[in-house]
Amino acid sequence: MIRHIVRRRQIRQVVPAWSSAALVASLSLALFTCWCSPLASAQQAPVQSQRYKTETNILYRSDAALTDDMRERCRLDVYYPADLKVFPTVVWFHGGGLTNGNRSIPAGLKEKGIAVVAAGYRLSPQAKCPAYIEDAAAAVAWTFRNIETYGGSTHRIFVSGHSAGGYLTAMIGLDKRWLAAHGLDANRLAGLIPFSGQMITHFTVRNERGIGARQPVLDDLAPLYHVRKDAPPLVLITGDRERELLGRYEETAYLWRMMKEVGHPHTELHELEGFDHGQMAEPAQLLLLRFIKRP
Repeated sequence: MIRHIVRRRQIRQVVPAWSSAALVASLSLALFTCWCSPLASAQQAPVQSQRYKTETNILYRSDAALTDDMRERCRLDVYYPADLKVFPTVVWFHGGGLTNGNRSIPAGLKEKGIAVVAAGYRLSPQAKCPAYIEDAAAAVAWTFRNIETYGGSTHRIFVSGHSAGGYLTAMIGLDKRWLAAHGLDANRLAGLIPFSGQMITHFTVRNERGIGARQPVLDDLAPLYHVRKDAPPLVLITGDRERELLGRYEETAYLWRMMKEVGHPHTELHELEGFDHGQMAEPAQLLLLRFIKRP
């Protein structure tokens, strides 16, 4: 427990509110200093002499009654290293409050010797909860069924996303029913890395019920409701608590604490000082890469 707290505090101390380029460079130095490993430094450089390919606009749902909304939104792109095998894969969910946004491959995850599956999903108000959670689970299930054809390993599938994407990451990884609907055990995931995800019931879910944004709800549509000892490794990353969205750091810290209380063996918490909700995604990618490439 102390180990993870020290990591978070070290990152807070060395990342003041500078320019974006300086912030990323500072965080890279922080990672090297905190873990004192050549791997931590080497991971940040692009993997040289590799070809990367992208397949786009793949429909990942095959339901008997696909709606027009599903045909439009339930698509993904696969970015992968063409000359590597058994590489790790990150299934990435975009942000946008569950009401907007589109899939994209984060620039910081390109040319790093990994695959990225960027998945779209249905949005509110055209769709209602739990449609977007069901879509996220279906995209992960598609990845398990298909990533080996690209050269990836089903033993090295990680899930991540920013903001609303972080909420979806935590929901399908902690609440086992969503992947179970596809015959998958969520514990097969190699890790969950939500970026500034809502860990209480998402504000859009509350809005669909007529509940205000400042009325906290923690029910079975909250990741916090599903704390469990046997969950996949969990890396929680937020921006500065004074710059984040309303309570985002605190609810994430509460999830960290409760995972510790139930005896989960690998939950980390990282708070990036000086970064607001939107800015934190770029430097958080460095933490994601370090985590998925550790021995």
